[in-house]
Amino acid sequence: MSQHGRRIPARKVRQRAVIAGATVAALGAGVGLWATGGDDGPTGSARSTDGVSVAPPAAPTPTPTRSYPLSQEPRTIPAVRDHTPARGPGWQPERGHRVVVTDPALADEGRLVADELGLTYAGEKDDAKAGDLRLEVRADKGADPESYTMTVRDGRVTVTGPAEAGVYYGTRTLKQAVDGGAAAPEGVVRDEPDKPRRGFMLDIARKHYTADWIKDRIRELGDLKYNELGLHFSDDQAFRIESDSHPEIVSDDHLTKAEMKEIIDLAASRHITVVPEIDSPGHLGAVIAAHPDLQLRNAQGTPTRGAIDISKPESAKIVDDLLNEYADLFPGSQWHLGADEYQALVVPDPEASYPQLAAAARRAYGSGATVADLTTGWLNGRAETVRAHHRTPRAWNDGFFRDTSVKPADDIQVAYWTGKEIGARQPVEYLREGRKVLNYNDEFLYYVLGQPQTFVYPTGQRIYEQWTPRILRGTQPVDAQYDDQILGGSFAVWGDLPNAQTPAQVAAGIRLPLAATVQKLWDPERPELSWTDFRALADRLD
Repeated sequence: MSQHGRRIPARKVRQRAVIAGATVAALGAGVGLWATGGDDGPTGSARSTDGVSVAPPAAPTPTPTRSYPLSQEPRTIPAVRDHTPARGPGWQPERGHRVVVTDPALADEGRLVADELGLTYAGEKDDAKAGDLRLEVRADKGADPESYTMTVRDGRVTVTGPAEAGVYYGTRTLKQAVDGGAAAPEGVVRDEPDKPRRGFMLDIARKHYTADWIKDRIRELGDLKYNELGLHFSDDQAFRIESDSHPEIVSDDHLTKAEMKEIIDLAASRHITVVPEIDSPGHLGAVIAAHPDLQLRNAQGTPTRGAIDISKPESAKIVDDLLNEYADLFPGSQWHLGADEYQALVVPDPEASYPQLAAAARRAYGSGATVADLTTGWLNGRAETVRAHHRTPRAWNDGFFRDTSVKPADDIQVAYWTGKEIGARQPVEYLREGRKVLNYNDEFLYYVLGQPQTFVYPTGQRIYEQWTPRILRGTQPVDAQYDDQILGGSFAVWGDLPNAQTPAQVAAGIRLPLAATVQKLWDPERPELSWTDFRALADRLD
C-alpha cells in the first residue's frame, strides 16, 4: 500500500487495519455515537432464570462522550504528500472565527484566506480562541521554504512553514479541504513539493490577452501551488509590453507598464515569479519591422524572417537596451533568453549562406569558428546582460549546439522543449554536462492554438497518467540519477494560429492539463486517485 507515492510500512498498515476494525465495531457505520451504559443500552433490563424480569442494579449515570473515526486525508490538487490521521470533528470556517498571524509579514496571506473563507482577520494575537486559524513562520534551517505543516486539532487550525511561501501553500490546502462545506480533517498534514519550478508559460506576443484574463490565471495558478508565470511577449508578430527605450517597436494591442505592475504584484502575492522572455536572435520580427536595417540577409540579399543580424553591433545594443529596461519592471530572479530557431542555422551550410556571420565568427573566435560559435557567443552576451541584474538565465534547448568551440555559460539553464531540430541533442547530453534542465516537453505540455504541424491539444489525462518531470523528450524518462538536475517544468500555451480559440476557450481548455501538470511536479509518483476521481475533484474545486 502507498499514500501518495510514499510506502507505508507493513506494520503501520496492520495497525491501521486493527484500529479501523475496532472503530467500526465500536461505532457502527455512523460518524460518531453517544456512549451508553451497557450492552442493552441505559434502559435495558436483566432476566432471572425463571423468566421473570428483574430491575438491573443501580449504576452511576455515565457522561456522554463523542467518539470519531480516524480522519481521512484532505482531497486537494496537488494531493498532500503526508497526512497523520486523528480522531476529532475537524474544522469548518464559521463567521466570527479569526485568522491570526505571528508575524506581520504574513498579513497578505492572512487577509487573503480570511476573505476567501469568510473569517475575521485579527492580525497579530497571542491568545487562542475557538475556531482560530493561526499562521506562523517557524525557522527551520535546511527545510524547503515551500514546505508547510497544517495541524487541525481541538477546533483550531495552525499552518506553519519555514517561510511565507510554505504558509501560503498551507492556506491553499485548507481552502480546498473545506470547499463545498466540507471540514478540514483532524490530524496533521506535512507537505512539500518535489520540484522547485512549477510553471505556466503564456505566449502573449502572437495572441493578445487582457490584463484581467492574465490575473484570473494567476489566481488559478496560485490555488494550484504553481510558482512561475512565463510571459513570451516579443515575437515576429508583435511586441506586447510598453517600452520607454524603444516605443517604436510596441504593437497597438499591448499591456502598459502599469498593467504589468499590477500583474507582477498580484503574482508576487501568490508567491509566483513572473519570468519574462524576449526571444533572440530569432523571433524578433516585431523589432525588425521598426529597424529593417538589422534584419539578417543571406548571400543573395534575401531577408531571413524574424532573424536579426548578429554580426552588427547595433543588434546587440537594441536587445540589451530592452533587457536592461525590463529588468527594472520584472523583479524576479529568473530570465528566459529564448535563443531557439535562429534561421541562419537551419540551412545545410550556414557559413556559405551567411558569409557576414562566418566572417564575424572568425574575427571574434579564430579562423576555425563557425556561425554556431557566433550564435553561442550572442547567447553568452545576453546572459551577461541579465546576470548583471542578478537574474538566472535560461534558454531553449535548440539554442545550445554540439561541437562548438564557444561553450554556453555554465549557469544558463536548459528549457527543453523539442528533439526535432537539425542536430537535435538528447536530453541526457545536457544532463551529462551538469546543466540544470526545465521540462517543457512539447509532446505533453504544449497547447498550440490551431494544432499546426503535428501538434494536438494536450489532455489532462495523458499528463496525469503518462508524464513525469523526467520525461523530457518523447515518452521515455531519463535515468533517475539526473532527477535533481531537473528543476521542474512548465505547461505552455502558444499562439501560432491566434484566432483558433477565444481567450475563454483557452482558459477552459487548459484547466485540467494545468491541474494534472502541477500534480506531477508536486509529486511525480503514481497518483493515488484514478483519473476519473481526479477529474471529479478538479470539477468540484473549480
